Amino acid sequence: MKNKIMTAKAALAPIKSGDTVMTGGFFDGGSPEFLFKNMEGHSARNLTLITNDSGMDGRGIDKYMHSVDGMISKVYINYIGRSSAVQRMLKENPDSVVLVPQGNFAEKLRAGGCGIPAFYTPVGVGTVIEDGKEYILETAFHADVALVHAHKVDEYGNCYMRRAAKNFNTLMAMAADYVVVEAEEIVPIGSIDPDLISVPGAFISAIVKIESEAN
Repeated sequence: MKNKIMTAKAALAPIKSGDTVMTGGFFDGGSPEFLFKNMEGHSARNLTLITNDSGMDGRGIDKYMHSVDGMISKVYINYIGRSSAVQRMLKENPDSVVLVPQGNFAEKLRAGGCGIPAFYTPVGVGTVIEDGKEYILETAFHADVALVHAHKVDEYGNCYMRRAAKNFNTLMAMAADYVVVEAEEIVPIGSIDPDLISVPGAFISAIVKIESEAN
């Protein structure tokens, strides 16, 4: 069995300039904060980011977008909130921020993970995002990389994601070619009740143990 457990730096090393990167989480719920922190100093630039929200000003993705100038050039998102970094992107280049209704966002992820290239939806008809059709054809999301968070992961990568932290983490793990999971705890194979597995290990490429600030 391939050893998937590695340092954050090693797990993030395959990310290259121009990649599309998904990040799980709903504000603080299931957000891969440890992986965000370890993206500081990464050489990748011109990344396309797919994420539910950009966190708060100075927190979450927003915090690291400020510290790594030029890393992210485009964002697909459904809530900007109080992120000054994404607000600045939108102001300077409106095409760099694409707002996606949350239901469509989730379905684009699910479709990408299931191999469905596109789907029709009535969401958005009659609004500014309509493009002259009764139904809008939404293409699926698919990414080069996904960064996700789990409470407990076994050595093969089977993930137990608790409560609201499941959010988009489960869908994004299915819709990317290379998936890094940060884990609060790493346990032996067989330690997680199969009924509690949110994402099978077959989808996981690398496992990173979250380290406390004290370490």
